[in-house]
Amino acid sequence: MNISNITLRIALPIIIIGIFTIVVFIALGFNKFNFSFYIVVFLLAVFIFLFGFAIGQEFSSPVKKLLKRATELSKGDLATRVYLETKDEFGELARIFNKIAEELEESHSKEEKTEKSVDIKVRAKTQDLEEIIDSLDQKVKNRTIELEKIMNESEKLREEVKNKEKEAIDFKTELYQLRERLGMNKNKKENSEDIPIS
Repeated sequence: MNISNITLRIALPIIIIGIFTIVVFIALGFNKFNFSFYIVVFLLAVFIFLFGFAIGQEFSSPVKKLLKRATELSKGDLATRVYLETKDEFGELARIFNKIAEELEESHSKEEKTEKSVDIKVRAKTQDLEEIIDSLDQKVKNRTIELEKIMNESEKLREEVKNKEKEAIDFKTELYQLRERLGMNKNKKENSEDIPIS
């Protein structure tokens, strides 16, 4: 609502009542009044007109201040306050407005403090978690290196076992061949002993 509309809404009824009163007085004694009376009536009409607008301004000024501060508050200026020196309803409304603004500012301040506190706690927890993750990551790397060493050693052992198995097979083959040779030689000797010498 525009402030000039408020002023007009307050002033217009006062002006209309004043003009109506003047018209009634004129209508009652139209023929009896002289020219000087009409000048007084004209001046009275101007006075009523100006009085109406002055009263309208007087009532709209606190409303204008309240609307301006309320707009500032709605845009996020929580430090805004209304100071009216009247002790009427407008003064009471200004005090209530100031109380609401103060409570909003305190609430916002508490919210910011809580947010900062939570942010600090989250950062601390995050840092702790990062340290734990780094520690676990290092342990995994160390275990991986150990496992790679063990796998390499086991691969070497497998190669050695394969080599030993091959050597054992070769040894068995040689042993078998030796046994066969010995067995053949023994048979030859026995056969040669069986043949009579003439």
